[in-house]
Amino acid sequence: MTDIHPNQSPERIILHLDMDAFFTSVEQADNPELRGKPVVIGQSLRGVASAASYEARRYGVRSAMPIVQARKLCPHAIFLPGRMSRYREVSEQIMDVMRGICPVVEQASVDEAYADVSGTRRVLGPPEDLARRLKSEILERTGLTCSVGIAPNKFLAKIASDWNKPDGLTVIRSSDVHAFLHDLPLGKIPGVGPRMLEELAHIGVKNVSDVLAHPRDHWERSLGRRGAFLHDRALGLDDSPVVPHSDAKSCSAENTLDRDTLDRALLERWLLTQAERVGRELRSMAKKGLTVTLKIKFHDFTAITRSKTLLRPTDITAEIYQAARRLLAAEKLPKPVRLIGLGVSNFRAVQAALPLAEDSGRGRDRQLDQTMDRIRDKFGSKIIRRADTASREAEAVEDLLSRKNRISDDE
Repeated sequence: MTDIHPNQSPERIILHLDMDAFFTSVEQADNPELRGKPVVIGQSLRGVASAASYEARRYGVRSAMPIVQARKLCPHAIFLPGRMSRYREVSEQIMDVMRGICPVVEQASVDEAYADVSGTRRVLGPPEDLARRLKSEILERTGLTCSVGIAPNKFLAKIASDWNKPDGLTVIRSSDVHAFLHDLPLGKIPGVGPRMLEELAHIGVKNVSDVLAHPRDHWERSLGRRGAFLHDRALGLDDSPVVPHSDAKSCSAENTLDRDTLDRALLERWLLTQAERVGRELRSMAKKGLTVTLKIKFHDFTAITRSKTLLRPTDITAEIYQAARRLLAAEKLPKPVRLIGLGVSNFRAVQAALPLAEDSGRGRDRQLDQTMDRIRDKFGSKIIRRADTASREAEAVEDLLSRKNRISDDE
Protein backbone atom coordinates (compact mmCIF):
# COMPACT_ATOMS: atom_id res chain seq x y z
CA MET A 1 0.00 0.00 0.00
CA THR A 2 1.37 3.43 -0.99
CA ASP A 3 1.89 6.01 1.72
CA ILE A 4 -0.25 9.15 1.36
CA HIS A 5 1.50 12.42 2.10
CA PRO A 6 -0.60 14.40 4.64
CA ASN A 7 -0.51 17.59 2.56
CA GLN A 8 -0.90 15.98 -0.84
CA SER A 9 -4.36 16.57 -2.30
CA PRO A 10 -5.49 14.00 -4.87
CA GLU A 11 -7.52 16.68 -6.65
CA ARG A 12 -4.59 19.00 -7.20
CA ILE A 13 -3.86 19.91 -10.85
CA ILE A 14 -0.73 21.91 -11.64
CA LEU A 15 0.24 23.17 -15.07
CA HIS A 16 3.83 24.07 -16.01
CA LEU A 17 4.57 26.15 -19.09
CA ASP A 18 8.08 26.18 -20.59
CA MET A 19 8.91 28.17 -23.71
CA ASP A 20 10.83 26.28 -26.39
CA ALA A 21 14.44 27.51 -26.82
CA PHE A 22 13.13 30.90 -25.75
CA PHE A 23 16.00 33.33 -26.47
CA THR A 24 16.88 31.89 -29.86
CA SER A 25 13.21 31.45 -30.79
CA VAL A 26 12.64 35.17 -30.14
CA GLU A 27 15.57 35.98 -32.44
CA GLN A 28 14.19 33.68 -35.14
CA ALA A 29 10.69 35.14 -34.81
CA ASP A 30 12.03 38.70 -35.08
CA ASN A 31 14.34 37.87 -38.00
CA PRO A 32 12.83 35.35 -40.45
CA GLU A 33 16.25 34.89 -42.10
CA LEU A 34 17.36 33.02 -38.96
CA ARG A 35 14.55 30.47 -39.07
CA GLY A 36 15.71 26.92 -39.61
CA LYS A 37 19.33 27.87 -38.94
CA PRO A 38 21.51 27.04 -35.91
CA VAL A 39 21.53 30.08 -33.62
CA VAL A 40 23.54 30.49 -30.41
CA ILE A 41 23.28 33.33 -27.90
CA GLY A 42 26.82 34.27 -26.88
CA GLN A 43 29.73 35.70 -28.85
CA SER A 44 32.77 36.15 -26.63
CA LEU A 45 35.25 33.32 -27.16
CA ARG A 46 35.88 33.35 -23.41
CA GLY A 47 32.21 33.19 -22.48
CA VAL A 48 29.54 30.50 -22.51
CA ALA A 49 26.42 29.97 -24.58
CA SER A 50 23.32 31.43 -22.95
CA ALA A 51 21.01 29.51 -25.28
CA ALA A 52 21.01 27.35 -28.40
CA SER A 53 18.30 26.79 -30.97
CA TYR A 54 17.06 23.29 -31.68
CA GLU A 55 18.98 23.40 -34.96
CA ALA A 56 22.21 24.06 -33.02
CA ARG A 57 21.39 21.40 -30.43
CA ARG A 58 21.45 18.76 -33.16
CA TYR A 59 25.20 19.38 -33.34
CA GLY A 60 25.60 18.96 -29.58
CA VAL A 61 25.57 22.65 -28.63
CA ARG A 62 23.99 23.30 -25.24
CA SER A 63 23.45 26.26 -22.94
CA ALA A 64 26.32 26.90 -20.49
CA MET A 65 28.75 25.34 -22.99
CA PRO A 66 31.95 27.37 -23.63
CA ILE A 67 31.62 29.35 -26.86
CA VAL A 68 34.92 27.92 -28.09
CA GLN A 69 33.50 24.41 -27.84
CA ALA A 70 30.19 25.47 -29.43
CA ARG A 71 32.06 26.92 -32.43
CA LYS A 72 33.97 23.68 -32.87
CA LEU A 73 30.79 21.59 -32.80
CA CYS A 74 28.83 23.93 -35.08
CA PRO A 75 31.17 26.36 -36.91
CA HIS A 76 28.39 27.50 -39.26
CA ALA A 77 26.09 28.56 -36.39
CA ILE A 78 25.03 32.18 -36.08
CA PHE A 79 26.34 33.62 -32.81
CA LEU A 80 24.39 36.58 -31.43
CA PRO A 81 25.04 38.79 -28.37
CA GLY A 82 21.49 38.46 -27.00
CA ARG A 83 18.89 41.13 -26.18
CA MET A 84 17.65 40.75 -22.61
CA SER A 85 15.35 43.77 -22.82
CA ARG A 86 13.59 42.19 -25.82
CA TYR A 87 13.34 38.80 -24.09
CA ARG A 88 11.79 40.44 -21.02
CA GLU A 89 9.32 42.29 -23.25
CA VAL A 90 8.17 39.05 -24.91
CA SER A 91 8.11 37.32 -21.52
CA GLU A 92 5.67 39.94 -20.23
CA GLN A 93 3.39 39.25 -23.20
CA ILE A 94 3.48 35.51 -22.47
CA MET A 95 2.72 35.99 -18.78
CA ASP A 96 -0.15 38.36 -19.63
CA VAL A 97 -1.68 35.61 -21.79
CA MET A 98 -1.21 33.02 -19.05
CA ARG A 99 -2.69 35.22 -16.31
CA GLY A 100 -5.64 35.95 -18.57
CA ILE A 101 -6.41 32.23 -18.86
CA CYS A 102 -5.27 30.66 -15.57
CA PRO A 103 -6.49 31.80 -12.13
CA VAL A 104 -3.28 31.37 -10.08
CA VAL A 105 0.07 31.87 -11.84
CA GLU A 106 3.63 31.81 -10.50
CA GLN A 107 6.32 33.04 -12.85
CA ALA A 108 9.40 30.89 -12.22
CA SER A 109 11.75 32.58 -14.71
CA VAL A 110 11.71 34.67 -17.85
CA ASP A 111 10.47 31.69 -19.89
CA GLU A 112 8.56 29.41 -17.53
CA ALA A 113 5.64 29.55 -15.11
CA TYR A 114 3.34 27.39 -13.01
CA ALA A 115 -0.44 27.60 -12.74
CA ASP A 116 -2.74 25.95 -10.21
CA VAL A 117 -5.90 24.97 -12.09
CA SER A 118 -7.34 22.72 -9.39
CA GLY A 119 -11.13 22.74 -9.29
CA THR A 120 -11.51 24.81 -12.47
CA ARG A 121 -12.83 22.09 -14.79
CA ARG A 122 -16.48 23.21 -14.64
CA VAL A 123 -15.57 26.83 -15.39
CA LEU A 124 -12.51 26.52 -17.65
CA GLY A 125 -12.97 23.04 -19.07
CA PRO A 126 -10.59 20.05 -18.97
CA PRO A 127 -6.94 20.93 -18.16
CA GLU A 128 -5.79 19.55 -21.52
CA ASP A 129 -8.13 21.92 -23.38
CA LEU A 130 -6.94 24.79 -21.19
CA ALA A 131 -3.34 23.97 -22.08
CA ARG A 132 -4.12 23.85 -25.81
CA ARG A 133 -5.82 27.23 -25.57
CA LEU A 134 -2.81 28.64 -23.74
CA LYS A 135 -0.40 27.30 -26.36
CA SER A 136 -2.55 28.65 -29.19
CA GLU A 137 -2.88 32.15 -27.75
CA ILE A 138 0.84 32.42 -27.01
CA LEU A 139 1.64 31.31 -30.56
CA GLU A 140 -0.83 33.82 -32.00
CA ARG A 141 0.48 36.72 -29.92
CA THR A 142 4.24 36.06 -30.06
CA GLY A 143 4.83 33.59 -32.88
CA LEU A 144 6.51 31.26 -30.38
CA THR A 145 5.79 27.68 -29.36
CA CYS A 146 5.82 26.36 -25.81
CA SER A 147 5.55 23.02 -24.06
CA VAL A 148 3.10 22.34 -21.25
CA GLY A 149 3.08 19.68 -18.55
CA ILE A 150 0.06 18.84 -16.39
CA ALA A 151 0.41 16.80 -13.21
CA PRO A 152 -0.71 16.53 -9.56
CA ASN A 153 2.15 18.76 -8.32
CA LYS A 154 4.85 21.21 -9.40
CA PHE A 155 7.85 18.95 -9.81
CA LEU A 156 5.94 16.39 -11.87
CA ALA A 157 4.43 19.15 -14.03
CA LYS A 158 7.93 20.49 -14.72
CA ILE A 159 9.16 17.04 -15.74
CA ALA A 160 6.10 16.63 -17.96
CA SER A 161 6.67 19.95 -19.78
CA ASP A 162 10.15 18.77 -20.78
CA TRP A 163 8.96 15.31 -21.85
CA ASN A 164 7.92 16.01 -25.41
CA LYS A 165 9.66 19.20 -26.52
CA PRO A 166 9.27 21.25 -28.60
CA ASP A 167 5.58 22.22 -28.81
CA GLY A 168 4.60 19.37 -26.50
CA LEU A 169 1.70 18.66 -24.16
CA THR A 170 2.16 15.88 -21.60
CA VAL A 171 -0.29 14.86 -18.87
CA ILE A 172 0.66 12.76 -15.83
CA ARG A 173 -2.51 11.62 -14.05
CA SER A 174 -2.53 10.68 -10.37
CA SER A 175 -3.18 7.04 -11.21
CA ASP A 176 -0.11 6.96 -13.49
CA VAL A 177 2.44 8.67 -11.23
CA HIS A 178 4.16 5.59 -9.82
CA ALA A 179 4.37 3.82 -13.18
CA PHE A 180 5.71 7.00 -14.80
CA LEU A 181 8.39 7.46 -12.13
CA HIS A 182 9.52 3.84 -11.75
CA ASP A 183 12.37 3.85 -14.29
CA LEU A 184 12.91 7.61 -14.39
CA PRO A 185 16.61 8.66 -14.21
CA LEU A 186 17.20 10.71 -11.07
CA GLY A 187 18.75 13.50 -13.15
CA LYS A 188 15.26 14.27 -14.48
CA ILE A 189 14.03 15.28 -11.03
CA PRO A 190 14.26 19.06 -10.39
CA GLY A 191 16.47 19.70 -7.39
CA VAL A 192 18.66 16.62 -7.84
CA GLY A 193 21.88 18.22 -9.05
CA PRO A 194 25.23 16.93 -10.37
CA ARG A 195 26.81 16.60 -6.92
CA MET A 196 23.96 14.52 -5.55
CA LEU A 197 23.84 12.42 -8.71
CA GLU A 198 27.54 11.68 -8.33
CA GLU A 199 27.08 10.62 -4.69
CA LEU A 200 24.20 8.34 -5.62
CA ALA A 201 26.00 6.83 -8.62
CA HIS A 202 28.85 5.75 -6.31
CA ILE A 203 26.40 3.48 -4.49
CA GLY A 204 24.68 2.26 -7.66
CA VAL A 205 21.55 4.41 -7.36
CA LYS A 206 20.54 5.87 -10.73
CA ASN A 207 16.77 5.54 -11.09
CA VAL A 208 13.70 6.19 -8.96
CA SER A 209 13.22 2.45 -8.47
CA ASP A 210 16.71 2.28 -6.90
CA VAL A 211 15.65 4.89 -4.34
CA LEU A 212 12.42 3.08 -3.49
CA ALA A 213 14.39 -0.10 -2.81
CA HIS A 214 15.19 1.46 0.59
CA PRO A 215 12.82 3.04 3.15
CA ARG A 216 12.71 6.76 3.89
CA ASP A 217 14.67 6.50 7.17
CA HIS A 218 17.57 4.88 5.28
CA TRP A 219 17.87 7.96 3.07
CA GLU A 220 17.47 10.33 6.01
CA ARG A 221 20.35 8.59 7.78
CA SER A 222 22.49 8.64 4.64
CA LEU A 223 21.76 12.10 3.25
CA GLY A 224 19.82 13.97 5.93
CA ARG A 225 17.19 16.38 4.61
CA ARG A 226 18.35 15.72 1.06
CA GLY A 227 17.54 12.05 1.59
CA ALA A 228 14.02 12.84 2.77
CA PHE A 229 13.57 15.12 -0.25
CA LEU A 230 14.81 12.40 -2.60
CA HIS A 231 12.48 9.76 -1.17
CA ASP A 232 9.48 12.10 -1.36
CA ARG A 233 10.17 12.83 -5.01
CA ALA A 234 10.63 9.13 -5.77
CA LEU A 235 7.11 8.60 -4.37
CA GLY A 236 5.84 11.50 -6.50
CA LEU A 237 5.20 13.75 -3.49
CA ASP A 238 5.49 17.54 -3.55
CA ASP A 239 3.20 19.86 -1.58
CA SER A 240 4.88 23.14 -2.54
CA PRO A 241 2.22 25.72 -3.49
CA VAL A 242 1.93 27.84 -6.60
CA VAL A 243 2.82 31.31 -5.29
CA PRO A 244 1.35 34.09 -7.47
CA HIS A 245 4.11 36.64 -6.86
CA SER A 246 7.66 36.58 -5.57
CA ASP A 247 9.82 39.71 -5.47
CA ALA A 248 13.33 39.63 -6.84
CA LYS A 249 15.93 39.72 -4.07
CA SER A 250 18.73 41.30 -6.11
CA CYS A 251 19.61 42.75 -9.48
CA SER A 252 23.01 42.20 -11.10
CA ALA A 253 25.08 42.29 -14.29
CA GLU A 254 28.44 40.78 -15.15
CA ASN A 255 30.73 40.40 -18.15
CA THR A 256 33.49 37.97 -19.09
CA LEU A 257 36.25 40.05 -20.67
CA ASP A 258 37.74 39.33 -24.09
CA ARG A 259 41.18 39.25 -22.50
CA ASP A 260 42.43 39.00 -18.91
CA THR A 261 43.38 42.44 -17.66
CA LEU A 262 44.79 44.50 -14.81
CA ASP A 263 43.68 47.75 -16.45
CA ARG A 264 41.62 49.48 -13.76
CA ALA A 265 40.32 52.12 -16.18
CA LEU A 266 38.89 49.38 -18.40
CA LEU A 267 37.31 47.62 -15.42
CA GLU A 268 35.75 50.89 -14.26
CA ARG A 269 34.19 51.45 -17.68
CA TRP A 270 32.67 47.98 -17.53
CA LEU A 271 31.28 48.81 -14.08
CA LEU A 272 29.65 51.94 -15.52
CA THR A 273 27.98 49.90 -18.28
CA GLN A 274 26.74 47.41 -15.68
CA ALA A 275 25.56 50.16 -13.33
CA GLU A 276 23.44 51.52 -16.18
CA ARG A 277 21.85 48.12 -16.77
CA VAL A 278 21.21 47.47 -13.09
CA GLY A 279 19.96 51.00 -12.40
CA ARG A 280 17.52 50.84 -15.28
CA GLU A 281 16.18 47.48 -14.14
CA LEU A 282 15.74 48.76 -10.56
CA ARG A 283 13.81 51.78 -11.80
CA SER A 284 11.60 49.58 -13.98
CA MET A 285 10.80 47.44 -10.91
CA ALA A 286 10.24 50.52 -8.70
CA LYS A 287 12.90 49.23 -6.32
CA LYS A 288 15.88 50.78 -4.56
CA GLY A 289 18.74 48.88 -2.99
CA LEU A 290 20.90 49.53 0.06
CA THR A 291 23.76 47.12 -0.72
CA VAL A 292 26.11 47.24 -3.72
CA THR A 293 28.27 44.17 -4.42
CA LEU A 294 31.35 43.88 -6.62
CA LYS A 295 32.25 40.51 -8.13
CA ILE A 296 35.67 39.72 -9.59
CA LYS A 297 36.81 36.43 -11.13
CA PHE A 298 40.53 36.11 -11.83
CA HIS A 299 42.28 34.35 -14.70
CA ASP A 300 42.70 31.19 -12.59
CA PHE A 301 38.91 31.15 -11.91
CA THR A 302 39.25 32.10 -8.26
CA ALA A 303 36.68 34.73 -7.34
CA ILE A 304 35.97 37.36 -4.72
CA THR A 305 32.94 39.46 -3.79
CA ARG A 306 32.98 42.71 -1.86
CA SER A 307 29.90 44.55 -0.60
CA LYS A 308 29.08 48.04 0.66
CA THR A 309 25.87 49.04 2.42
CA LEU A 310 24.88 52.61 1.57
CA LEU A 311 23.42 55.22 3.91
CA ARG A 312 20.20 55.34 1.90
CA PRO A 313 18.65 53.08 -0.75
CA THR A 314 19.27 54.04 -4.36
CA ASP A 315 18.30 53.31 -7.95
CA ILE A 316 20.54 56.06 -9.34
CA THR A 317 23.11 54.83 -11.86
CA ALA A 318 25.83 57.24 -10.74
CA GLU A 319 25.53 56.21 -7.09
CA ILE A 320 25.61 52.51 -7.93
CA TYR A 321 28.65 53.05 -10.12
CA GLN A 322 30.54 55.13 -7.55
CA ALA A 323 29.96 52.53 -4.82
CA ALA A 324 31.22 49.72 -7.09
CA ARG A 325 34.14 51.86 -8.20
CA ARG A 326 35.22 52.47 -4.59
CA LEU A 327 35.03 48.73 -3.90
CA LEU A 328 37.25 48.08 -6.92
CA ALA A 329 39.73 50.77 -5.82
CA ALA A 330 40.12 49.03 -2.45
CA GLU A 331 41.26 45.78 -4.10
CA LYS A 332 44.93 45.13 -4.96
CA LEU A 333 44.16 42.87 -7.97
CA PRO A 334 47.01 40.38 -7.47
CA LYS A 335 46.10 38.53 -10.65
CA PRO A 336 44.62 39.46 -14.05
CA VAL A 337 40.83 39.77 -14.07
CA ARG A 338 38.71 37.51 -16.26
CA LEU A 339 35.21 38.61 -15.22
CA ILE A 340 33.76 41.64 -13.45
CA GLY A 341 30.23 42.31 -12.25
CA LEU A 342 28.14 44.33 -9.86
CA GLY A 343 24.85 43.79 -8.11
CA VAL A 344 22.39 45.68 -5.92
CA SER A 345 20.40 43.96 -3.15
CA ASN A 346 18.66 44.65 0.16
CA PHE A 347 15.71 46.17 -1.69
CA ARG A 348 13.31 48.83 -0.57
CA ALA A 349 10.16 49.74 -2.46
CA VAL A 350 10.37 53.25 -3.92
CA GLN A 351 7.27 54.41 -2.10
CA ALA A 352 8.64 53.07 1.19
CA ALA A 353 11.88 55.06 1.04
CA LEU A 354 12.45 57.60 3.78
CA PRO A 355 11.41 61.10 2.70
CA LEU A 356 14.90 62.57 2.92
CA ALA A 357 15.61 65.92 1.33
CA GLU A 358 17.35 65.37 -2.02
CA ASP A 359 20.33 67.57 -2.84
CA SER A 360 20.51 69.24 -6.24
CA GLY A 361 23.25 66.91 -7.51
CA ARG A 362 21.23 63.81 -6.70
CA GLY A 363 18.18 65.37 -8.30
CA ARG A 364 20.10 66.01 -11.51
CA ASP A 365 21.38 62.43 -11.57
CA ARG A 366 17.86 61.10 -11.09
CA GLN A 367 16.49 63.36 -13.84
CA LEU A 368 19.28 62.23 -16.20
CA ASP A 369 18.48 58.55 -15.53
CA GLN A 370 14.76 59.07 -16.08
CA THR A 371 15.35 60.95 -19.32
CA MET A 372 17.67 58.23 -20.66
CA ASP A 373 15.16 55.55 -19.63
CA ARG A 374 12.38 57.25 -21.59
CA ILE A 375 14.57 57.61 -24.69
CA ARG A 376 15.69 53.97 -24.52
CA ASP A 377 12.14 52.72 -23.92
CA LYS A 378 11.01 54.52 -27.07
CA PHE A 379 13.96 54.04 -29.41
CA GLY A 380 15.94 51.08 -28.02
CA SER A 381 18.70 50.54 -25.50
CA LYS A 382 21.55 51.45 -27.89
CA ILE A 383 20.15 54.79 -29.07
CA ILE A 384 21.84 56.77 -26.30
CA ARG A 385 24.98 56.09 -24.25
CA ARG A 386 27.11 57.86 -21.69
CA ALA A 387 30.39 59.18 -23.04
CA ASP A 388 32.49 56.76 -20.97
CA THR A 389 30.70 53.66 -22.23
CA ALA A 390 30.87 54.90 -25.82
CA SER A 391 34.64 55.45 -25.47
CA ARG A 392 35.04 51.90 -24.13
CA GLU A 393 33.38 50.49 -27.24
CA ALA A 394 35.45 52.74 -29.52
CA GLU A 395 38.66 51.59 -27.83
CA ALA A 396 37.61 47.96 -28.23
CA VAL A 397 37.04 48.46 -31.98
CA GLU A 398 40.35 50.33 -32.30
CA ASP A 399 42.15 47.50 -30.48
CA LEU A 400 40.53 44.89 -32.72
CA LEU A 401 41.53 46.77 -35.89
CA SER A 402 45.05 47.24 -34.55
CA ARG A 403 45.43 43.51 -33.91
CA LYS A 404 43.99 42.74 -37.36
CA ASN A 405 46.51 45.11 -38.99
CA ARG A 406 49.38 43.50 -37.06
CA ILE A 407 48.30 40.09 -38.31
CA SER A 408 48.16 41.40 -41.90
CA ASP A 409 51.64 42.91 -41.56
CA ASP A 410 52.98 39.60 -40.24
CA GLU A 411 51.52 37.78 -43.20
